Parts: sequence; structure tokens; C-alpha cells
Amino acid sequence: MNASHSFELSGIARPVNVEVMLDEICEHFVEHAEVSRTEDKAVFTSSHAMIELLTKRDHLEIRIACGSDEELESTRTMFAEHLYYFAGEEPFSLDWSKPAPKVKPANLQEAVVISTSEVTPRMLRVTLAPEDMTPFIDGDIHVRLLVPQGARPPVWPTLRADGRIDWPKGEDKLLVRVYTIRSVDEDKGQITLDIFQHPAKGIITPGADFARDTLPGTRVGIMGPGGGGLPQADRILFAGDETALPAIARMIEEASPETEIKAIIEVEDEAEEQPISSKARISIEWLHRSSRSEGTTSLLAERTKAAIDNMEAGTFVWFAAEKSVMRNVKAYLAARGHDRKRQYAAWYWEEGKHADD
Repeated sequence: MNASHSFELSGIARPVNVEVMLDEICEHFVEHAEVSRTEDKAVFTSSHAMIELLTKRDHLEIRIACGSDEELESTRTMFAEHLYYFAGEEPFSLDWSKPAPKVKPANLQEAVVISTSEVTPRMLRVTLAPEDMTPFIDGDIHVRLLVPQGARPPVWPTLRADGRIDWPKGEDKLLVRVYTIRSVDEDKGQITLDIFQHPAKGIITPGADFARDTLPGTRVGIMGPGGGGLPQADRILFAGDETALPAIARMIEEASPETEIKAIIEVEDEAEEQPISSKARISIEWLHRSSRSEGTTSLLAERTKAAIDNMEAGTFVWFAAEKSVMRNVKAYLAARGHDRKRQYAAWYWEEGKHADD
């Protein structure tokens, strides 16, 4: 641990298989942090934190170091949630040298809805005024939006002793969705979220319903920001569907004049295209789902793979879309031996699944 990471915490994780757990952690975090791996040790380094894992016969020793108490608590929560996710249904325990206090997560604050507006026929923009703008200035770009149900006063989550989030249940259950911060207006003290309105009948879309029905003055919770941000690369290939469009648009707009960008964005039709300006050298290809040929399974995946075939060496590939489409493209990158440190591949939704599943 270095001097800039003066706030530290240790823990013990006991998975069924130590090596398998460590492999899964490294496989996941290689796209989100600098990963250094030896036979019995792994170190993950980001701008906010350093996490060190040591393998023992029946457990993993965890050491976390950050620059502040708030970053330490947020990192512990993030890592605890990931460890339990990787454990799945198998027996697993996690204990810390100092158990998490039963308080609200450090990165949770309230915000007020200021307004909603239409960006395109299927994309609504929600403007929020957070209590504290500081985390959103030059910060990460994703947040969890927490929406109380009905007219009850909001009950916000607290931390479990193992660092995970203890979500309210029953009548206090919150609608929780992850969105990209589309823009930040420091002078007005506001941020905006662009929320896609799914057109298919029979699809349960609580997040889209919130964007459509919310009124000015509504109180919500925001956790974050965290994750994401413009890749540090001279050449970038962005590709995704409407759910990824807010992130792609924001990163393109933040790119420097020296950056060369190719973007492939799939939307329903021409009415869903959005103007995107940038100082960077950009080329945007819009794909219209409504006009694709009969039998085409994923126009986005095929066009992205074609672009990968033609891109220059060293290009950073950023892709986000439906789960199976993402896996298709990710497998193609792996087959080509593309550097894992020069790619980001994520699924923002899953065909046929409710977001709460």
C-alpha cells in the first residue's frame, strides 16, 4: 500500500474454492482496474483504491486501502457485493477487521426532481438537483437511482456488517436502477439522466415509468457516482444500443481533439438519432432496427465485428447492449486476442428478463 492510501481495512473471505473465486475476480476486474496477478496474490489498483488479495488454503485475505474513509466504505461495499455475486448459491462468508456500521452508504444522498423533457420520442431526460454536487464534478459517470414507492416517506438502505447493502423490504421497497449521468451543470447544481422508454408491449419497465410519470419536487436517492468514464486511448471504437447511448454520447462529447472515434449506435429508427458534438475526430454510424433484414439476429453485433476487423491496432473497444449481444462481441474480441486492458464490454439489459430478476 502506498502513502496516498492511508485509510486501510482487512478482511477474510471463505469461498468453497479459493482459486476459482480469485480467477473470477481477476477476470472481472481486468476491465475496470490495473490487475497484477501472481500465483498466490492479486492486486487491483484504480484511481480511488487498492485491493490486495492473498490466497490461503481455505480463505482469501483481503486488504483495502483508500485515500479517505468515504472511499474505503464505498470500496468495501462494492467489493463485498461482487464477492457474494461470484459465490452465487454456494456457501460463503465474509468478515472484516472492523464490521461496517449500520448507517446509510457513504455515497448515498437525496436529490429532487427538477423537470423532465423529451430528447427523442423514446428517450426522456430527467433533471435532478442533488444535495451535494461535489461527487459529480470530474467524477465517474454511473449512478444508482433509488425511487420510493407510493406516498410513504422514503426509507433508505443501510449497511450490513459484511459491507453489503441492506435494502428496505415490503412497503418500503425501493425501485433501484443504474443510469449514466448524461450531463453535469455545476453552476445550476443539477445533473441529468436520459432514460429509454421501451416500446414493446408486455415489458415491465419501472424505470421508464418513473421517468414518464415523475413530477417536479419528487424526492429520490442517488448512490454514486462510480464506474465508467472516457477510456484513455488515442483511438476508440464505441458501439451500443439505446441503453448505452447516454454513456457513449457523454464520452464522445468529453473527448479531446487528439482522439479519433468511431461510433456504431443501434436505435429504432431515424427519429431516435441524437446530435452529438465533440472536439474529437468522430465518425458515427446509426443503425435502424426497424429496417433490418428478415432473419437478422443482431445487426449491431455484426457491424461491430466488421469494425473490429478493420480497426487499427491499439484501438480501445467499448461495447454495451443486451446480454447475449454483448457476449457475442466479447467472444469475438477474445478469439482475436484483443488486449483485455483495451476493452470494456457490459450488458445493460437482458432479453425476456425483468430488471429485478
